[in-house]
Amino acid sequence: MTSAVDVSARSDIGAVRHVNEDSYLAQDPVFVVADGMGGHARGDVASRTAVESLAHTLAAGTTPTPDEVIAAVDEANAAVRALSDAEETGAAVAGTTLAGVVRVRVPERAAEEWMVINVGDSRVYAWDGRTLERLTVDHSAVQELLDAGLITAEQAEVHPERNVITRALGAEDFVDTDSTFVPADAVPDFVVCSDGLTRELSDETIAEILAGDPDDPAAVLVEAAVAAGGHDNVTVIVIESKPGDDAPAAVDTVDRLTGRELDDTQPRE
Repeated sequence: MTSAVDVSARSDIGAVRHVNEDSYLAQDPVFVVADGMGGHARGDVASRTAVESLAHTLAAGTTPTPDEVIAAVDEANAAVRALSDAEETGAAVAGTTLAGVVRVRVPERAAEEWMVINVGDSRVYAWDGRTLERLTVDHSAVQELLDAGLITAEQAEVHPERNVITRALGAEDFVDTDSTFVPADAVPDFVVCSDGLTRELSDETIAEILAGDPDDPAAVLVEAAVAAGGHDNVTVIVIESKPGDDAPAAVDTVDRLTGRELDDTQPRE
């Protein structure tokens, strides 16, 4: 039985930036955040292009297969890639992160599951009411240093390469998308966010806010991140599953396209 979901979503330009390069799509079956790669041309257009592509290929009310989701991400990558001229490289390339969850049907298991996808350093968390569990791994230079044991978590927070990501839509002709699955009957809540949230708030603080059971959790999280400094755009989607209810899922979509500004997120060349 398809479970219904309540969706809370919010995006904010933050306290420092002049352009919001984040976009999101919260339209069942797709709940994703895209963070345009600042330091790049057209980061705001890149994030919008990615979510518009996914909204088209993974239409509202459908339940795609995992293969169809990967194909849709590949198509979104091609659309973002097309924003750049063939001779453009490095910081001249339009690009965006992408992270989120998609409701899918898995034919070989005859089951409906949540598919977690990630490219870049936007994140997906699971929340069970007590514990916040990170489901994605950042594709970043600092994450690689952490994985190799060369720096500590504390050093990572102030590392000079903390803004360097190692994967993004639009950076290459082909994109390697991380994916994992969460059974639908596990019924966790999900938090999908751009790094504007996690650079301002620790996982512990995010969990404390969620534990307070706010009526609009995404708005409260975004407001807290902006109050903590808001050095980057902040975008959050909170998906709360409701098992055994066939009511239609909440739908909310938005993108931000108000101009162009380069921020300090950069791809590794």
